[in-house]
Amino acid sequence: MSEVLVQLGTKGAQDVIKLTADTLEKAIKDKGANQAVTFEQTNYYLPLINALLKKEAKTLSDCQDVLGQIRKLNDNQPASNGFKLDALGGVLNKGIATLLCEEMLAAIKCLNKEHPKQGFAGFLPDTLLRSLGIQLVDGRIAGIAVILGPAKDEDSAVQLVRDLQSKSIVSLLAGNINGKSFKQQLENKNIALGLEDYIVPLGEDYLSAIYAVNWAVRAPLMYGGFKSGQWQNILNYTKEKVPAFVVLLGHIDEILVATGLGVLAMGFPIITDLDVPQLGKIDTTLYEALVTEKDYKKLAGKCIEARGLKVKVTNIDIPLPYAAAFEGERVRKEQLHVEFGGKSSSAFEYLITRPSAQVEDGKIELIGPDIDVLEAGKRSMPLAIVVEVAGRKMQKDFEPILERQIHRFINYAMGIMHIGQRDMNWIRISRDAFNKGFRLKHFGVILHAMLHQDYSAIVDKVQVKIYTLTEDVERLSPQAIKAYNERDERISGMSDESVDTFYSCLLCQSFAPNHVCIVTPERLGLCGAYSWLDAKASYEITPTGPNQPILKGDVLDPRLGQWKNVNDFMHNRSNKTIEKVSMYSLMDSPQSSCGCFECILAIIPEANGVMIVHRDYAGMTPCGMSFTTLAGSVRGGVQTPGFLGVGKLYLASKKFISAEGVLRRLVWMPKELKEALGDKLKKRCQEIGEPDLLDKIADETQATTSEELMEYLQKVKHPALSMEPLV
Repeated sequence: MSEVLVQLGTKGAQDVIKLTADTLEKAIKDKGANQAVTFEQTNYYLPLINALLKKEAKTLSDCQDVLGQIRKLNDNQPASNGFKLDALGGVLNKGIATLLCEEMLAAIKCLNKEHPKQGFAGFLPDTLLRSLGIQLVDGRIAGIAVILGPAKDEDSAVQLVRDLQSKSIVSLLAGNINGKSFKQQLENKNIALGLEDYIVPLGEDYLSAIYAVNWAVRAPLMYGGFKSGQWQNILNYTKEKVPAFVVLLGHIDEILVATGLGVLAMGFPIITDLDVPQLGKIDTTLYEALVTEKDYKKLAGKCIEARGLKVKVTNIDIPLPYAAAFEGERVRKEQLHVEFGGKSSSAFEYLITRPSAQVEDGKIELIGPDIDVLEAGKRSMPLAIVVEVAGRKMQKDFEPILERQIHRFINYAMGIMHIGQRDMNWIRISRDAFNKGFRLKHFGVILHAMLHQDYSAIVDKVQVKIYTLTEDVERLSPQAIKAYNERDERISGMSDESVDTFYSCLLCQSFAPNHVCIVTPERLGLCGAYSWLDAKASYEITPTGPNQPILKGDVLDPRLGQWKNVNDFMHNRSNKTIEKVSMYSLMDSPQSSCGCFECILAIIPEANGVMIVHRDYAGMTPCGMSFTTLAGSVRGGVQTPGFLGVGKLYLASKKFISAEGVLRRLVWMPKELKEALGDKLKKRCQEIGEPDLLDKIADETQATTSEELMEYLQKVKHPALSMEPLV
């Protein structure tokens, strides 16, 4: 490493340690040594300190103790748990010391209400990492860019962030130079910010970059199954599996160099537009450690190369940027050129299998006027999108799976909004997209290209017909509705007993190495994203992929839902850590949980029942734990009897904890979840002979403590109270 960088980093680390000592001293004088310090919505205290030093820094006094360990590291001596890096002669220890100090400084900023400022995210909660986990696993998010400082000008800022978005990379922003920031540059160019747009401003100062670091270090704790203090495993995980990198723009000083040394220690390369000494591969990085690229048109590509990202780049012949980064984009009324469906007009989308001779691959027909022929004052049109596919391996059971992808594929186009599906869809095209040349034929271009790209194993030909005349839409709609109803009846009629094969899902093993999800007709994946039919289709598409068939074989216990072959598969694919799994039980050998679950089931012994909470519920639950706290103990690919991650639709399944008594055991759930599943749960309650059960299930308006829950359950005479004991 360059002697200049070592000298700057050494000076920077010393300055940060002194600043931290002074800040701690003042905070203790003002607030007392026992003053609590914490970040909101995390189960990991101060996450970086907890992960690397195995220290639970809960008070200012604890932080003083940590500062002693930091000084040891800065002097290239091991911390009390043995933490010490040998790479580059130990200089990276100064970088880790700097990051640890910065985490404490940020915690004090939060204590003093100085972080986050309005318009900035600040500390990133555990739930955000969990919600993005599956997108990182399945490739929808290819990487995380931590952008420090402003670009050389506003157009360059837009160039860089659009390039990153188009490659499905999330940008986290921090820092400013004389009040000028990357966030401000984007806002001046009317670029939408927010997680749904893959752009998250962390804070206006450079210290806010620590929120990206202590977010990243939670991934090995949350998904890798590692415990705090296992620093070698944790740093190897961030190097190998957390696809992050730093983009340093416009400015460098001693403290930024020291911070950069810490970033390199975690395996994240630094790409900059500054003239600095280059640094090739080091022991802690996969490829180059420090790279200069002044051409902003090449900057995103250089980042991808340095981090070794596997980006799925889709070149589709439309006049708009196209990537997963635009999936959550909204087209507001003031931005609107034209819309279809929703409350404005009749619209539907329908995918059907045709004989090969009836499908001309790549043929796109528009029957009716295009969006450049609108009546004066009108901003809506009827629309029918009919996709016809042919393939030797195509099956009718695959039609709804491919049809659901229309929503995703159309949303990837910048300036296009798609909500819903079937005959409940709602599509908007912005004025900007229209002015750039987007027309209705481009829906067909997108669907043809993406169905071939993602489903080439089962789709040989794709043609698309787009109708915009009211008479055509009304004529074709009954055919589509009939097909929808037939599909629902066929899928809803499936049972675990009606098939001889279940499917695995191993997508999340990159984050939770021992986790195996078993997907059955009556139990979808715990992330809520994969049904049995989805897994079956995935296997047809990629026979060596994460969804593998499991022939059930001999029944070992029909009540618990155990089969010999399923147990054998589980044992082998969980790295010999799980010997057996019960598909229908919460208490006896339940499924493992990775961390991407939509909901968590938890036993409430005093109520002789179970509660369920979904990740969007931020309040307290009657079991005494929030979703975040529960998730911290359930994740990581372990079996936890009495606790289970599930997909929310599993509640309406006939197999929902059937070994323990199905829905009769459910005593509490958030009101929002109850309302979302209302019709399905009412139907299921009637099927089990408990038509008024839904009203007897408490929510947060009736109980958030065990005492309140018991009082309510006794008042309404919930059936769980009279069932045989769960424990």
